Formats: sequence, C-alpha cells, structure tokens
Amino acid sequence: MSVLEVRDLQVTYGSGRTAVPAVRGVDLTLAAGRKLGIAGESGCGKSTLALALLRLLPASARLSGEILLDGEDVLTMKWGRLRAVRWAGASIVFQGAMHSLNAVHRVGEQIAEPMLLHGTTTPAAARARVGELLQHVGLPVSRADAYPHELSGGQRQRVMIAMALACDPRLIVADEPTTALDVMIQAQILRLIEQLVAEKDISLLMISHDLGVLADTCDELAVMYAGRVVEEGPARAVYDAARHPYGQALSAAFPRIGDPASRRAPRGLPGDPPDPADLPGGCTFHPRCPVALDSCAHEDQSLLAAGDLRRAACVHVGTGVKQP
Repeated sequence: MSVLEVRDLQVTYGSGRTAVPAVRGVDLTLAAGRKLGIAGESGCGKSTLALALLRLLPASARLSGEILLDGEDVLTMKWGRLRAVRWAGASIVFQGAMHSLNAVHRVGEQIAEPMLLHGTTTPAAARARVGELLQHVGLPVSRADAYPHELSGGQRQRVMIAMALACDPRLIVADEPTTALDVMIQAQILRLIEQLVAEKDISLLMISHDLGVLADTCDELAVMYAGRVVEEGPARAVYDAARHPYGQALSAAFPRIGDPASRRAPRGLPGDPPDPADLPGGCTFHPRCPVALDSCAHEDQSLLAAGDLRRAACVHVGTGVKQP
C-alpha cells in the first residue's frame, strides 16, 4: 500500500503575470516501509516539494494536483484535520536544526510539545517518552535539559530526528538533514535514519543534492530539474548508470573511491538551473545539455520507459547516447 502519492503537483509563487512555477507536474509514489530520494541542484524545487506535502508553504504559494497521505488528500484537508496529521501522520526533519529549534526552550520541552499538542499522552508520560527517544537517537537522557546552543550540530540533528519520531508518524520527510554536518557526523546521522526507518517500518522521503548519499540510503531515486522529475528508478541503478544527461552529470560530479578515472578527471556541469520565472522553451535542460539536439530547444520531453523499472525525460532514452 502507498503511504504517499503525489499526482500532478503544481506549485507557483504569486499570481497572474508574476506567477513563478516552482514545481511543475510532479508525480511520485512511496510505498509503506520504503525510502525515496529526491535529488537535484539548489533551485530545482526539492524543498518546495517537501514543504508542500504538509502545506507548510507561505500564503503566496498556489498549489494544485493531489497529495494523498494514506489515501487522504492533504490539499483538501480542513485546518483541524491538517493539524492532526502533522507530526502524527507525517513529520519533517528540516535542513538546519539550529534554525528549527527554539533557542529559549530546552530540547526536552520541544520534543514533548507535539505529543502534548496532539493529546496522546500526559506531561509525566511525555517526559518519560522524551528520555526514550533521546536514547533511541544516541543521546543521553540528561541532554533533555540542554538548550539548543549547548549541543553540537550532530546532537541538534539527532534532537530533530527524535522530534520527528515523537508521535510515531507513518512518513518522515528529511530535507537535506546532513548538509550542515561534517562527513563523519553525516555518516552517523544517515546510518541512524536508516536504522530507525527499518526498525519502525516508517516510510522515508529524503532530499539531497548528493546522489551518492541517496544511492546508499534509499530504495528509489527521483531526479528533479527546473521543478520537474526528469528521471526516476531504483536508486543504485540511477546513480551508477543514469539515463538522463542531467542525472549523469550529477553522478559524475562526485569522485568515486577506487575509480582512478573519476578522481583524476572529475566532471562538473557548467551554468546553473534556469530561473523559474524565465524558463527556456522545449526541454528546460537543453541549454546545459552536452547531447542536446536542435529539436530539444522546441520539444519538451515527458518521462519515458527506460527499462528496469526506470523512466527518463530525454529524447535519447533507448538510443544508448551518454554524456561525453
């Protein structure tokens, strides 16, 4: 059964002539107990997508399509129902823990807050539950009395994970949860997330610009560019042999241990993603694409079957053409 289904999701900021499309017709499915990664450069719509899942976007955002959480459309929920679903049905681990935690409240109080707001426990039981959650994420119970500034970056991120688990949600959305951490702590946090997802049979939607991290952590992977999914499939297969030139470029940007060729000649991608307010015609990737055809400037591509449960939005799908 699918925990999350996203159907033709459109997100624009503003209205009329000033409307800026940030997410353009995204379709995603995440089954119970599975892990889905969303990859792409900054500005491709990943965080907008994450925030849209629980309607956390600003009032200037306009949403259409469907976001089905356990079959119930988040976009049509009344405010009371939406409040009940947040934390209990789905929760979010944000990118910067220090910006998400309240600096003047002890972290134990903040972990207990969603439980008390949802009325699932008493204050005494919530305090006991906070201790259990801190131990579960590898922190001593005594850290419940600490303020956020008294914790390291890795400890604060563990607190955010404990908060996300507080009400036993079915889905956790992790928006670049390790970006601000050093590589050793990043590895610890990723292993912790994997362990907790497996133990509690939670579905995970994880966002990152690092395909390697997502390939090691997730079951499936979707690559976003200019607000659209341009490739999707099994995570390791997409990372090792992407079918879309953009996916190939993202994968090649990270040198691989044991591969002398990638270490000596790492490949990047010139330019930046297009401004959502001024998208190019045709395939939005064609101005940066090393294998673009003349037709790519005029003809957009939808996701096409690329074999092995994979799809890619490229005119070269099935031709064997790869990025030079």
